[in-house]
Amino acid sequence: MRTTHRRWRRLGTAFAATAALALAGLGTAAHADAAAPTAKATWTATPCATPKHKGELACHSFRVTGGLTAFQKQQAARTGITPKAADASTPSGYGPSDLQSAYGLTSAASAKGSGETVAIVDAYDDPNAAADLATYRSHYGLPSCTTSNGCFKKVGQTGSTTSLPTADSGWAEEESLDLDMASAICPNCHILLVEATSATMANLGKAVNEAVTLGAKYVSNSYGGSESSSDTSYDTSYFNHPGVAITVSAGDSAYGAQYPAASKYVTSVGGTALSKSSSASRGWTESVWKTSSTEGTGSGCSAYDAKPTWQTDTGCAKRTISDVAAVADPATGVSVYDSYGVTAGWYTFGGTSASSPIIASVYALAGTPSSGSYPAKFPYTAAGTSALNDVTSGNNGSCSPSYLCTAGTGYDGPTGWGTPEGTAAFTG
Repeated sequence: MRTTHRRWRRLGTAFAATAALALAGLGTAAHADAAAPTAKATWTATPCATPKHKGELACHSFRVTGGLTAFQKQQAARTGITPKAADASTPSGYGPSDLQSAYGLTSAASAKGSGETVAIVDAYDDPNAAADLATYRSHYGLPSCTTSNGCFKKVGQTGSTTSLPTADSGWAEEESLDLDMASAICPNCHILLVEATSATMANLGKAVNEAVTLGAKYVSNSYGGSESSSDTSYDTSYFNHPGVAITVSAGDSAYGAQYPAASKYVTSVGGTALSKSSSASRGWTESVWKTSSTEGTGSGCSAYDAKPTWQTDTGCAKRTISDVAAVADPATGVSVYDSYGVTAGWYTFGGTSASSPIIASVYALAGTPSSGSYPAKFPYTAAGTSALNDVTSGNNGSCSPSYLCTAGTGYDGPTGWGTPEGTAAFTG
């Protein structure tokens, strides 16, 4: 059994602080931002970030609740009109064209992905998943992806399209985020949503196995929790799928290893802050996502999982997290459409829950992994080349040796070998 005590403590502290402000008549951060729309973005962890039951894992996502995101600030600079803060009527985060531009994927997203299936594994049911996905794709002019045209399929962990888990609004937010990111990066891909009965490792692991059984070659997992001595057995039972690219978010609690990101069979995905920059050759810059000592991308040295043969850093005797990275900072977050349990509309999300489906979909653009391969190895083959954007600034905490928590030239824990620049680092 595994818990997420650090996240509970952090959320509990946040709730206490909010209550204190309310008693003092100062209001919440979201209220302050509504009155001052030029303020920095503020956000809250989605409800699934706090497990409802002992032994369940946490999702890795945050929803922006006020202030202006990087996308909105760029809009304001371009138009001279300051957008409304926390306005659900229009997108307020990065959309498909932004993400494709940032990661050198515009051409590949247009031409590739047909016939490939990206699987999203989450817990509980989102009754509005298909409708919300359709709204997102229609708004951005992406090809239709519905149940009727065979592009989208939602099943429970046994593969049934009718026997689905209990609905949960928190996990529905997570599922909307994941589905929209798969759509943004690989618009021509089919999408398979596999909903686990609950957020235990056993049920989520069965959902991973079902996704592979149903033919998915790319499986995204945006959840995790504390490591345990059972992890090596979970590796064997759920994640050892040669020829399948399995991505896992590294966590949102800053420096520290989580599972299943620590599995030697998966691509562990860290998180960055992503901003447009006219002075950068690629038009974008990235740094390690860190909001505070308890909030930011995960990374670290596994206590249990063996080091894969392709990983050669010397400061960690076992598995090092992460392998690669993508945008995760809520302040530079992504646009998502969601309607279940919230006011139907557009929201901005962050967390490494965004980066995992992004990377899974990059693998899909790169093409079917070779039989018997472990795709987590592919970025290591391309290490140090122009196929990856090396992230060299920022940290997610204090550690020794420092590369486990601090970005630098070459490999580092928070961002691995970097972020995608096209698809070349994700094929093999």
